[in-house]
Amino acid sequence: MLDAFGSASATVTIPSNPDRQLKAAAGMGLESGAGEKELLEITTGETLSKSKLLVGLDLLCLFLASIPFFACELKAVSPYKRGFICGDPSITYPYLQREVIPDELLISGGIIITGLTIALGECYRVRFRGVSSKAFIRNVYVSCLYKELGCFLFGCCIGQSLTNMAKLSVGRLRPHFLSVCGVTYASLNCTLGTYVASVTCPQPDHRLEEEARKSFFSGHASFAMYTLLYLAFYLQARFTWRSARLLRPMLQFTLVMLAVYTGLTRISDYRHHPSDVLTGHMQGALTAYWVAFHISSMFKTSSSTLSPSETPLDSPVSPQHTVC
Repeated sequence: MLDAFGSASATVTIPSNPDRQLKAAAGMGLESGAGEKELLEITTGETLSKSKLLVGLDLLCLFLASIPFFACELKAVSPYKRGFICGDPSITYPYLQREVIPDELLISGGIIITGLTIALGECYRVRFRGVSSKAFIRNVYVSCLYKELGCFLFGCCIGQSLTNMAKLSVGRLRPHFLSVCGVTYASLNCTLGTYVASVTCPQPDHRLEEEARKSFFSGHASFAMYTLLYLAFYLQARFTWRSARLLRPMLQFTLVMLAVYTGLTRISDYRHHPSDVLTGHMQGALTAYWVAFHISSMFKTSSSTLSPSETPLDSPVSPQHTVC
């Protein structure tokens, strides 16, 4: 009796009516689908929150990398006051009011030329090459531009912060220092070959005097080399039009030539010594190489949706990088 009662109580009653069986199965399916949907929403929400946190971290890193640059530009920190050797001819050049490449032209030209080229290149890839994105941003255009332009701007901040740190800590005198200061070796009445630790400049504009103590190393040379060489690297990765073999090298040569010319104008303008320009070029080139090959994804191999046999010969953009 007890065994019969236990087995009867453990048995699940299944409705004999076919309509009731269908309703019960449908109810179980709805509950299962609702649970999966709720789990998917929770997972998506967690992923979105994590992605937004990572974007905030990127912006924080960009801000921290630019602190030394703004500290120098806003005159928050004064440069080191270095002395000089009496009779040194390298700091006796005249001060020229006009520059061949002023700061405004350098910054606007470097950012606009490189940034606009990268933006057009990435938009072309998304529109015509079927680029996909694994980022949480659904708009593929915004995702690709965020990654490539973000890496470029990060390199700009790093390069200029390193430059300004050197300017402030070294305090090397510019070639036109005595002219800006308003003194001569004769007026100082110093002995040739002796070290002059400090000098009081009668120049009323102390801003010019501080700028005359920021020779090492050239910010124009480093910024021009970084922006234009980075663009040359971008063309190497993206512009692979095999029908025009000499077009890409010619464009790259032009960009590097412009960067070198920018540095040479700083010598003819008596703003920097040759060693300042050479060091600036080296620093800009190293920063461009580091960002292009180790931070940006332009040279990182990704799966392609096109086989080599399906790649058109006249395509100006590489099909090997279809994921941004």
